[in-house]
Amino acid sequence: MSLSRKLVLTVAGNRLITSLVSKYGMKLGASRFVAGETLGTALEGIKKINDQGLMVTLDHLGESVYKKKEATAATEAALKLFDAIHERKINSNVSVKLTQLGLDIDPTFCYENINRIVAKAKEYNNFVRIDMEDTPRLEITLDILNRLLDQHGHEHVGTVIQSYLYRSANDCKELAKRDVNLRIVKGAYKEPTEVAFPDKKDVDQNYIKLVQQHLSGGHYTAIATHDEALINDLKSWFDTQKIDKARYEFQMLYGVRSKLQKQLVEEGYRVRVYVPYGKDWYPYFTRRIAERPANALFVLKSFFQK
Repeated sequence: MSLSRKLVLTVAGNRLITSLVSKYGMKLGASRFVAGETLGTALEGIKKINDQGLMVTLDHLGESVYKKKEATAATEAALKLFDAIHERKINSNVSVKLTQLGLDIDPTFCYENINRIVAKAKEYNNFVRIDMEDTPRLEITLDILNRLLDQHGHEHVGTVIQSYLYRSANDCKELAKRDVNLRIVKGAYKEPTEVAFPDKKDVDQNYIKLVQQHLSGGHYTAIATHDEALINDLKSWFDTQKIDKARYEFQMLYGVRSKLQKQLVEEGYRVRVYVPYGKDWYPYFTRRIAERPANALFVLKSFFQK
């Protein structure tokens, strides 16, 4: 972890900073990365995003929960997302984290919750993406995914593969047997060198390999990166391999590389924006600052503008 990232996360954990940013942050900069505290506000933002030719994946923010009541509330919130998406006729699917649905409480209880969500996605012919978390939770996440695939098929549920893990190529190979829709990311958790590539160049090389591997097998692939060099390398490969643009999409975060998102749409590519919302936005916001501390300048400027 870089020194700047450590510093940001340390400062973010200070009680006074937490209190101040939580109280004023949405008005003074956090709204760049979070679409609002309420679903209604988020939906208004999504309509504007859709009008620019961009698709969306909507996420009700929340961290790991340790009470069944909280996990049930998160499940109900996800179910309401699909109702709202259908009623508003917006172009969006939904992303969820299993820890928010009770994975750390009881995997069986968690499965019951995610099963309800996938059933709702199926009802509306929509899609839910199960976000991948750190490696201690990887196997159970894949086990739950496979149970869902057995019950609902692959059209309405998919997951995420992280290119910084040594095992990811094999995981991709196994999931390809079930034609799973995969989002490929570099990975955001701090993992030991026993399980993850320590060098960025190896992570990047594996990223390209995983995208090419999954697409070459004929499986839909979501390419989640803001790395323009990787994007350009893949675009060249798409051209040489004559890969149909309908077989993949680029994915980026709300508030990050907006010009690049629009540029890709203008070039005829499918682009989806990850749009988070909710009252528990502070941890997500601090991670965005930690990933790129220069983002903090945007927030600081907001504090001093009249």
